[in-house]
Amino acid sequence: MTETSAPIRPRLSALEAAWVIARRDFVAVLFSRAFLFFLLGPLFPVIVGGLAGSIGGQVQRGAVSIEVGLAMSAVDNAAMIAAHERIAPQLGGALPALREVPQASGDPAFDARAFMEARRGNYAAIMTGTPAAPVLTGTEGQIARWQGPVGLIAADALSAEPARFPDIAAQVVTTSAASERSTRIQTAQIAQMLLFLLTMLLAGMVLSNLVEEKANKIIEILAAAIPMDAVFTGKLFAMLGVSFVGIAVWGGAAWGLWALGGDGITQATGFDLTRLPAPAVGWPLFIALGVVYFAMAYLLLGALFLTIGAMANTVREVQTLSMPVTMMQLMVFFLAAYTINHPGSGMEMAAIAFPLSSPFAMLARAAMEP
Repeated sequence: MTETSAPIRPRLSALEAAWVIARRDFVAVLFSRAFLFFLLGPLFPVIVGGLAGSIGGQVQRGAVSIEVGLAMSAVDNAAMIAAHERIAPQLGGALPALREVPQASGDPAFDARAFMEARRGNYAAIMTGTPAAPVLTGTEGQIARWQGPVGLIAADALSAEPARFPDIAAQVVTTSAASERSTRIQTAQIAQMLLFLLTMLLAGMVLSNLVEEKANKIIEILAAAIPMDAVFTGKLFAMLGVSFVGIAVWGGAAWGLWALGGDGITQATGFDLTRLPAPAVGWPLFIALGVVYFAMAYLLLGALFLTIGAMANTVREVQTLSMPVTMMQLMVFFLAAYTINHPGSGMEMAAIAFPLSSPFAMLARAAMEP
């Protein structure tokens, strides 16, 4: 009596092979030392960018002058300053600060043009003449900016009686269509920018992983055992899982940093996360859609990078071939960002229909339209 041989297990199916590759790559990348440094990498540009933005903002605020110098007679200077003090509470920042020019005091021959061209003082413009016939000296841009407000101050200085502004009753509404739309644009822009940066930063892992395995001849062993389409599918979804882990780590670090020093971050950067306008669909659904759209954008871009990695044999070839894809993705992002202010237009419909720009356009639409 002959023994029946056990049935030979058939070759792995495409899905089973892809799952094996995905599990292998996910564990190998996640528990490598390089991944730890990869997680720490974005912290340095964020810290440097925050410090540079804070310092740059302080320098810009200190450099921009909104002072208009007064080079008239002492009586006219006093009248202009008094008029400014009367109407400033109503107009606030719309009026420039008025300062007497010390060099013009008691000097009838004071030349405002020569003073400005000599780059003396820190005045946006200098006002000479009289309140009835004022002359504003400055650059074309500063004159266009302050001609109207200075004329309003001069008109008040000429009044025989100080102007009395009527009390205005206020009826406050919680929101309006125009207000909601203008504020939600900020949320849409931030969401698009975050989606673009995360996609470009994390999609490169697919390319680097494939190039490394090609250099080590590992890909040849895998190709001999399982179909190549299963190898590529497994690698793509493995890197997607690694990307979600990285985003979770960065998000947790950002949340903890904000919880510890949110007030200091707001003072340094001028950005208050708590005042970010809520998206039209609400935060829970918006975050869920953001995860879905990130996965879509990542898989599309990762597939392109896998194609490049399969064609390239050296790192130089990888850099040469990936540059057009990067530039194309940048143009796609600009297209999606442009459609924020053009809802319902043909351009927005095209951005939604085109696969590479669809995640960005749809995420902005979720922020703008309920």
